[in-house]
Amino acid sequence: MTDEFFMNRALTIAERGAGYVSPNPKVGAVIVRENEIISEGWHQFYGGPHAEVNAISNANIDCFDDCTIYVTLEPCSHHGKTPPCADLIVQKKFKKVVIAAKDPNPLVSGKGVQKIKNAGIQVVEGVLEKEALWANRIFFKHIQYDKPYIMLKIAQTVDGCISLNNGDSKWITCEESRKITHILRHEFDAVLVGKNTVLKDNPLLTVRNVEGRNPRRVVCDTNLSLPLEVSLYKMDDKHNTIICCNEESAKSRKARNLILSGVNILPVGTDNTGKINLNQMTDLLYCNFGIYSIMVEGGTGIFSSFVKEQIVDEMQIFIAPKILGKCRTAFEDIFVSKVSNAVKFKLKSVNQSGDDIHSIFVSDS
Repeated sequence: MTDEFFMNRALTIAERGAGYVSPNPKVGAVIVRENEIISEGWHQFYGGPHAEVNAISNANIDCFDDCTIYVTLEPCSHHGKTPPCADLIVQKKFKKVVIAAKDPNPLVSGKGVQKIKNAGIQVVEGVLEKEALWANRIFFKHIQYDKPYIMLKIAQTVDGCISLNNGDSKWITCEESRKITHILRHEFDAVLVGKNTVLKDNPLLTVRNVEGRNPRRVVCDTNLSLPLEVSLYKMDDKHNTIICCNEESAKSRKARNLILSGVNILPVGTDNTGKINLNQMTDLLYCNFGIYSIMVEGGTGIFSSFVKEQIVDEMQIFIAPKILGKCRTAFEDIFVSKVSNAVKFKLKSVNQSGDDIHSIFVSDS
């Protein structure tokens, strides 16, 4: 067995923490003795024991001097909510430590590795580093830029339609694609839509048919014009709903009544067209509500606006083998004068999802 084999296993189990550990990273750890896995662990919930601690506890052995531990992220070297994992690894006298990626946190970066090396333990770095960086892309943006990670999730036909002109869009994609959408909702801190999507679909924006947590629900409603009858205003957990509106609307009687009912009202400045300033809005969601990742689910005006502002990190597009002809498209509000001015993304992956194609694109900037 190779280092890559065991690290791949560590990356796989790290994903079990998705949706539960934010804003911490997803981390997996695998302990190997004589080329066999004897224990595994992962970071299970925010504030809980780290992956290394869980793997060591699960090993049920006292001596680790002939063991290698594979960790997807550099072991921490500082006291946070838990003691330093680097110290524990040194204390247990591991023979070897294999790390996928360094921790970008200035409190850790390189210091965990150095502690372990100073103790005379062999350290191997960069094993499946690219995969580890991708797995924790949300955490890395949070640490490096103090901004939320933004992903557009789009369901469309092969001719680019996200709905008919009358708004009908149920269901463009297959059941498997819709299941993946609910998994993604669980993994992101918030799901965001525009006012028109709420008026058209009256969505709940919750996680269904899969196990997981419900994300915060964010709606861009510039003038606070949504009727009080929409489902988002009637849910039991209204405190998880955030309505972003302009500063004048946030002072209205309607806003005060919504706040009294439990709904969050977030006043946001507007741009020169009178629309909500998306850069300011995402920064406020990050700073005021601890939202480190946002999954944008539409509609066309919201999709177009996020792309225009150049704040999209990733797009996940589900393409159904259907043709609708005249319809609404995801980016019909974007206009370029020539092909060379097109907004560019890079293809990350393509997979089949039931009868659909599931493609992931990342920002080219």
